[in-house]
Amino acid sequence: MRLAVKCLPIGLLAAVCGCAAQEEVKIGHVAQVTGPSAHLGKSNENGARMAIDDLNAQGFVINGKKVKLVLLAEDDGGDPKMGAAAAQKLVDARVQGVIGHSSSGTTMPASKIYHDAGVPEISPAATTPAYTRQGFANVFRVVANDNKLGATLGHYAVATGHAKRIAVIDDRSAYGQGVADEFVKGAQAANNKVEIISRQYTNDKATDFSAILTQIRAKKPDLVFFGGMDSVGGPMLRQMQALGVDARFMGGDGICTDSLPKLAGPSLGEGKVICAEAGGVSGAQEKAMADFGARYKLRFNSSEWMYAPYVYDAVMVMAAAMQHANSAEPARYLPELARIKYQGVTGTIMFDERGDIKDGALTLFTFKNGKKTKMEVVR
Repeated sequence: MRLAVKCLPIGLLAAVCGCAAQEEVKIGHVAQVTGPSAHLGKSNENGARMAIDDLNAQGFVINGKKVKLVLLAEDDGGDPKMGAAAAQKLVDARVQGVIGHSSSGTTMPASKIYHDAGVPEISPAATTPAYTRQGFANVFRVVANDNKLGATLGHYAVATGHAKRIAVIDDRSAYGQGVADEFVKGAQAANNKVEIISRQYTNDKATDFSAILTQIRAKKPDLVFFGGMDSVGGPMLRQMQALGVDARFMGGDGICTDSLPKLAGPSLGEGKVICAEAGGVSGAQEKAMADFGARYKLRFNSSEWMYAPYVYDAVMVMAAAMQHANSAEPARYLPELARIKYQGVTGTIMFDERGDIKDGALTLFTFKNGKKTKMEVVR
């Protein structure tokens, strides 16, 4: 004989069980997890997962009530249109905040969508100055921008590296062009007699640079600066060696990866390549970063975690603002986010009136014995 089963409403069922459904807080993350820079985007996503899992394991509480944080991860493919589509998808899913995107080109169109929806966004990696100069009150960044990164590299190239004849190449992306422009300004500010002997352009999917490099070789540069990513910079280094372009190679955080030695092969050289990452720690903070790296490697079996700690801290900062406001509603916690002071893995995080990190650090690296080697942290 069959017994009739009557379904109870969820609220009544919870009351009968003596329990209540746990509230969920949805945080979005967007990065390029497919395509040539997928290794960098995936490490960012991993950093977000670590933070969400850590907070849930600790029993995350808002206004005295335990809530469950849920990560909604999207792929923007490094493409601005995909970035905008991913942003709209997260807005439609009613996320309470977003961490991302991983590139300037995808962050810019997405940021307008988040702004119009009133969703706070913290960028852990997009470095274009334009991001925080749109007059949006909901945008923040936990790393230094291209003005500082490019200018620092330009000054270093001339003042310390004594470069005199410089060729500049960029991939025409928002990031690549921006960091190259700032590099030129920094180099010329360090010494107005420095010569920018060639300004060349490629794209972020190019594999053949023979025409560009042949033109540059004839002008005998002592330094080539590249604004772009490691997936292009590595093959470019190989072709520089094949064509006999005998010059040092410099770039921003796009080439400053643990994958560059594999992409460049023997053409990487010893101390020939110099790059900079937005961010960096020194002193006592180095232990916190090392501990994070060890945990990351244990969990994901990977040493490719360049911006993962900044993603991790971005999630933690957003969660802390929610707790300070006693609410996960964007309009309620946004003022707390703007005035936050948080001690994270990457150091003290505070934002200026535009949403940029205050006193942001940069780290200079070179490559020795096939490994990325830290030179110094500058502020």
